[in-house]
Amino acid sequence: MDKRIRVAIVGYGNIGRYALQAAAEAADIEVAGIVRRQGMKDCPQELMGYKVVTEDMVEELGHVDVAILATPTRSVEEYAKRFLARGINTVDSFDIHGQIVDLRRSLDKVAKEHGAVSIISAGWDPGSDSIVRTLMESLAPRGITYTNFGPGRSMGHSVCVRSKAGVRDALSMTIPVGQGIHRRMVYVELEPGADLEEVTRAIKADPYFASDETHVFQVESVDALNDVGHGVNLVRKGVSGQTHNQIFEFNMKINNPALTAQVLVNVARASMRQQPGCYTMIELPVIDMLPGNREDIIRHLV
Repeated sequence: MDKRIRVAIVGYGNIGRYALQAAAEAADIEVAGIVRRQGMKDCPQELMGYKVVTEDMVEELGHVDVAILATPTRSVEEYAKRFLARGINTVDSFDIHGQIVDLRRSLDKVAKEHGAVSIISAGWDPGSDSIVRTLMESLAPRGITYTNFGPGRSMGHSVCVRSKAGVRDALSMTIPVGQGIHRRMVYVELEPGADLEEVTRAIKADPYFASDETHVFQVESVDALNDVGHGVNLVRKGVSGQTHNQIFEFNMKINNPALTAQVLVNVARASMRQQPGCYTMIELPVIDMLPGNREDIIRHLV
């Protein structure tokens, strides 16, 4: 592509901070600005060289190609619809696996109506891990894939816990038990007067936690426990043709928000190469996520 892609980063929490770093390192991407609920109020020092606006002032950023939605999962749909209605592509890291198909259907309609592209669930899981699972299944069409997360901090689960009444701060750790089974270890700082049993019930009833063994502990300081590291081990054991015992394994240990942000920047680039509509990462040509000339990439990687 001959001109740089102009992106707006919507939200400036953990993922937003790392998205700014990843975008700043990409030669083909230009940061048009940051969209925050507070605008310039209490603006972090590192943003002083950027335009910082509230959503209702996004036009002040000038032309924007892609909005990187660094927002909580449960607000992704409403943000995406508003930016798509402006004709701006959107990318997000929506992470509730069971609701992805419904979100894709909802945003596909809006994106096509406004000639825009939306790429959803673009983190590392769902996201880049989804691509690895797809490749593994293609190599052994019959078999079982196990996704083992952690041990590490789940951003989505932690945000979910912090939304519960009575919770001041929270950390949700994912502990792999094996064969795709996980234990959730949740550490909470409570507001004065909050009841731990009530908070625990609310957490365990949430779809984020309902299908896993979950333990909730009250602590004095979540910050004293916090570590943004995470990881995954993917294993597929299956059959290629009529040949059994084909075993594939993929491992990584990561800084969770940094990798999520890098994926968002990658798919922001890819969004400029798709027809209007809504996509998940397994629907995108992987080469579209890389900068540079296609033939040079093929020469280097194939």
